[in-house]
Amino acid sequence: MSRGGTVMLPKQFTGGCACGAIRYKSEGVARYMGNCHCRDCQQATGSAYFPAVLVKQSDFKLERGDPKWFERRADRGHAMLRGFCCECGSPLFLINKASEGAMILFAGSLDDPSWYAPSRDIYVQSAQPWDQMDPSLPKSDGLPG
Repeated sequence: MSRGGTVMLPKQFTGGCACGAIRYKSEGVARYMGNCHCRDCQQATGSAYFPAVLVKQSDFKLERGDPKWFERRADRGHAMLRGFCCECGSPLFLINKASEGAMILFAGSLDDPSWYAPSRDIYVQSAQPWDQMDPSLPKSDGLPG
């Protein structure tokens, strides 16, 4: 959603997987949006980075379906749980146990991803040489500080 070149964040939005088996809703605005270039996110997305939309877990509601969860330890030792559809394989969301109360959504799973506006690139030391990052975004070698 944009108005006069400015991205307007929706106060409520929906998303889901490619086959429709899993649907979710968020009833609050996104708290953070950014691109993560770590190897874990590259493997999870099959691409150069993970376009992440962070919402409060209390704003998030799973409306249909039962995601499959994959757990992996992050470089700092905490658990990262990635939720995806076991029918079509679509990656949907992430729970970072170091960020209690947050649900992180894959921007591509949004019904309308046009309002996604990243504020920074993180883990750029792992960025692939073929990835053309936006030079106007701030860059961090790890998590911002």
